[in-house]
Amino acid sequence: MQPASPQAFDGKAFVSTLSTSPGVYRYFDESDELLYVGKASNLKKRVGSYFLKPRMEPRIAAMVAQIARCEITVTRTEAEALLLESQLIKALKPRYNIMLRDDKSYPYIYLSGNEEYPRLAFHRGARNQPGRYFGPFPSAFAVRESLNLMQKLFKVRQCEDSYFRNRSRPCLQYQIGRCTAPCVGLISPEEYRSDVRHAEMFLEGRSGVVIDELAGAMEQASAALNFERAAALRDQVAGLRKLHAQNHVQGSTADMDVIACRIESGIACVSVLFFRDGISLGTRDFYPRLPLDAEPADVLAQFVAQYYLDRPVPREIVLGEAIADEQILGEVLSQQSGHAVEIKTRVRGERAQFLQMAERNAHASLTSRIASRQTLGTRFEDLQQLLGLDESPRRIECFDISHTRGEATVASCVVFGPEGPEKSHYRRFNISGITPGDDYAAMHQALTRRFRKVAEGEGVRPDILLIDGGSGQVAQALDVLRELGITGIEVVGVAKGPGRRAGEETLVLAGSGREIHPGPTSPALHLVAAVRDESHRFAISGHRKRREKARERSVLEDVQGVGARRRTALLKAFGGLAGVEAAGVEELMQVKGIDRGLAERIYDALHA
Repeated sequence: MQPASPQAFDGKAFVSTLSTSPGVYRYFDESDELLYVGKASNLKKRVGSYFLKPRMEPRIAAMVAQIARCEITVTRTEAEALLLESQLIKALKPRYNIMLRDDKSYPYIYLSGNEEYPRLAFHRGARNQPGRYFGPFPSAFAVRESLNLMQKLFKVRQCEDSYFRNRSRPCLQYQIGRCTAPCVGLISPEEYRSDVRHAEMFLEGRSGVVIDELAGAMEQASAALNFERAAALRDQVAGLRKLHAQNHVQGSTADMDVIACRIESGIACVSVLFFRDGISLGTRDFYPRLPLDAEPADVLAQFVAQYYLDRPVPREIVLGEAIADEQILGEVLSQQSGHAVEIKTRVRGERAQFLQMAERNAHASLTSRIASRQTLGTRFEDLQQLLGLDESPRRIECFDISHTRGEATVASCVVFGPEGPEKSHYRRFNISGITPGDDYAAMHQALTRRFRKVAEGEGVRPDILLIDGGSGQVAQALDVLRELGITGIEVVGVAKGPGRRAGEETLVLAGSGREIHPGPTSPALHLVAAVRDESHRFAISGHRKRREKARERSVLEDVQGVGARRRTALLKAFGGLAGVEAAGVEELMQVKGIDRGLAERIYDALHA
């Protein structure tokens, strides 16, 4: 007897039960996968539009045909519905929604507080330390470039506090004229605070005031015949004026983002120009996941709602297209940010020029991405033919091992799909419990940890598993898959060519043991080499972080009774760990808080 097929979703009957309140609706298919999240000022009218219209766009019709059930959440206002829709799209990633794919937190410039000699630093993450945060900046490069300029113009220290507190002589930054050496007292706290104040004013966008103050100080120094000081101030003013002219936006407090969208060949690019406190902070491009038949206005509306959900909102957002619910979105962002937010689509003068710049940037970035995507598609097809696969692979994983003479061994797993690297799926494995330097054991452990979840039915199965190495490493992969009872994965070893020359790699096919030499002109080998190189880079960066973390740990941290305060006192008293190691028990006892018993424990720990 055939099982009864599931009853089709009766959209018209469902709509008849809905209220006219604002809210959010969610469509699910037969397997309970979320298809779409939408908001409505009138739920009955909006949901009904999917089931009562005789004709629909192909994208909408394809989605409606899959709907098996619908869930409704009623909200008090349309603004609440808009906010809830953005949160659900970002958290649940529905298949048919336009979705912003950007999980990175944005970087800031951090000016520390509650210190005699504050420092400027790169910062990413929670902003919970005392001090001020300037930004956000569009990229880490923009922050580092700004810090580099600040170091030249204002000479405020950027070193870590632990490094600063333990200096006994000026460092290289002082020697090349980028720091005033507050660590050894070569500048008074008052003079240093003046430099910090000017740096802070500059970051606030008040560079004109800074220039006026420094120009006045230059004239005073010249009148007092202090020509060396006057010349230094002259160079500082000249540098500030040049930078101010390059980056200044009309209106000294311009605080805005200029956003343009371009769609071609089913790919969307959203380009954002950032301006804070009248200063240009650069640009950043985004490529939202795009359903069929979406228009630039749809993409911009979803982008603005999702992008500013958990980020600082500027006072002005300039868009290349008029969007739906512009007024409501402005009210939501104003309420969320605590200040008025204007969304503009019809601009003139300088802002129109900036919008044209964003549109040109979106077009150039999209052209480059399409060309790259077409190249990538060709490479995937060539790899399918080279390996004799029935269909083009959808997911490639590559494993690599990195260590320094067996120390801090790390294995990497990178993932590539038809659209390129899928960095959210990258993984690192800290290897332990093996003989140092045993790459085979390291590979076996990493693969076991990765594919155990696949064997349990949880993880995603790759189509191709690349192993950086020859037949020995490939054998480890086959052993792991055999032990876990996993089949149907093409395992390929990537062995380096003679002289380690690029383009001469050998592909070792695990199934047949056959070796392939595609040659330097093979698109398939270009793809394999790119994945292998990315795996290598990811493994090395993880290994370096693990090694540096291990080496930064002081032996003193393992001595019972030596906390942070005593450790600092010891390092200051003897000028560093080398001095502590050279000290005897009697000398250690001279440090405040160190008795004989503790001094002996310290000595024994350092000379074990």
